[in-house]
Formats: sequence, C-alpha cells, structure tokens
Amino acid sequence: MDLVSQSLASLKLGEPQQHENLVLFPLLAEADQPPGYVLLDDALERKLARVTEVSEQGRVPELAFENGSAEKVLLVDGDELVGAKQNRVLNLTILVPGGARIVIPVSCVEQGRWAWGARGFRTSEHILFARAQAKKMASVSESLRSTGTRRSNQGEVWDEVAQKMAFARASSASAAMSDAYAARSRELNPYREAFRPAARQRGAVLAIDGKVVGLELFDSAAAFARHHGKLVQSYALDALETRGGGAPAPSAEDVRAFIESLASAKVERYAALGEGEDLRLSGKGISGGALEAGGRLVHLAGFVSA
Repeated sequence: MDLVSQSLASLKLGEPQQHENLVLFPLLAEADQPPGYVLLDDALERKLARVTEVSEQGRVPELAFENGSAEKVLLVDGDELVGAKQNRVLNLTILVPGGARIVIPVSCVEQGRWAWGARGFRTSEHILFARAQAKKMASVSESLRSTGTRRSNQGEVWDEVAQKMAFARASSASAAMSDAYAARSRELNPYREAFRPAARQRGAVLAIDGKVVGLELFDSAAAFARHHGKLVQSYALDALETRGGGAPAPSAEDVRAFIESLASAKVERYAALGEGEDLRLSGKGISGGALEAGGRLVHLAGFVSA
C-alpha cells in the first residue's frame, strides 16, 4: 500500500458541518503528530524567510524564496503572495529545508499590474478559489508530464479570475483576485464562522450543492487548523455563485467513494524542488497533487475533475 492510500485509509470521517450550500466533512486521525515545519504564513511573519522577485526585471511564473532559518518551511499549493510587481499563487506544495534558496513556480492572479509595490511579498488570508485551483492543478500535472516543468496554464488562471471578478462585481484597477474576495467579504464571513476544526482533524472533504468537489489533507492537525480558514473561504467563494438551490448534503457513502477514488488513483512521482517527492494523482473524474517527504504524506489536495 502506497503512502497516499495508507494515509487516506487511516482517517475517520467526522460529522458533517454545513452552512447554506457548502458542506464540510472532517477527516480525523486516531493519533496526531506535530508538524516538522513552519508554514509560510508564520515564517514570513516571524521574518524567518522572504519571498522576492527573481530579479529587478522579474518573471511572471517564478519567484525567489530564501529560508533564512534552520527550520523547514512549508509552502502550500494555492497560497496567495501579495506584493512586488504583481500578486501570485503557488503552483504546488514545497518543503524548503533550513538555509535553502530556491526558485518557486507561481501563477499570476493580478493581470493588470506589472509595477513595483512593496519590494517583497507577504501572504494573504486567501488562496486560489477551489474551481480555479482544480484547473491549475491539472495543468501543472500536464506540464510536469510533458516538459518536466511546473507551470500552469496562465491564460486559464486569468480567465477564471476574470469570471470570478465579474460574478463578485468587484472593482479592481489591476484585476486582482483579492478584490473579488474583498467584494464578497460580508457574505463570506458567515461561512468562515460556521466551520471550526475539530480535535485531531487533519483535513476535510468539501461539497457544494450536494456534490463532492474536493479534499485537502495535512500530516498534522496543527497545520490543517492554521490553513482551515483559507480553505473554507476558497470553497465558499464558489458556493456563493449557486447558493439558494436547496440541494441536500452528499451521503457519507458518496464522500467515501471520492476518498477511495483518490486512494486508488494513478500516482506519478517527480523529484521535489525542496525535500521529498512531488506526487501527481490522476484517475477517472479526479485529479490531485501531493508532497511526500521523510516518510510522511505532508500535504494532499484532490478535486473532482470538471
């Protein structure tokens, strides 16, 4: 049994939580372990690391990351970085060892700006919303297969952001994804308040309008709890588009079937940019990406294919 299926098989499905048309099924572990890393949010807040453009000129699909500490830092797929010449999101999850400097692959989520703001980047309270994240994940997997690179379909990401901006009726001089979140913040806040991580919760399966959409899993409850609010918002921004439909929550059997489809997916392995191996999952109706390092499935995200 590989580490993906082993990790998923070890989890218990918790009682579902629901707000309007968004349902979250907690994934609970019998035992927990502390993370062997610092999440990027904390690393930047504590000034353990920094993210900058790769040069004065900059390159849209790449940023420079420097870990100035002895601790490992985890960069999570989809996390937004705000500042420098334009806002970006991470193309995959990377575990950066202490003292390392690497170039990280990113996608732009602010099409209308290419000019210096702050010289470095900070994280935001947002990640790429779920529908766009699923498409980006699939395109990064295809890039790895075909060229060995970790690039997304940037045009597709921009199209998704533009559609979300139109739905949100967001005013933005630079077509920034963060402005879509800001425009709907009053409606998103009740979603964030409605969901709370449970004890020993390492992940969640999320459903919109009665249909399973995706899953996110960490190797530590502490890491998941730190990411929880961003995760809920990323699905809630999609759920806002169709709320009011009255669809029932999916059954536990439907949720378990999705988990099993990820557990039995085809897994392709690539040497990671930092520590470990990048795993890309594919199967009938599903896609996913994960990071395996030090004998642990550090992070996994999977989606129902569009």
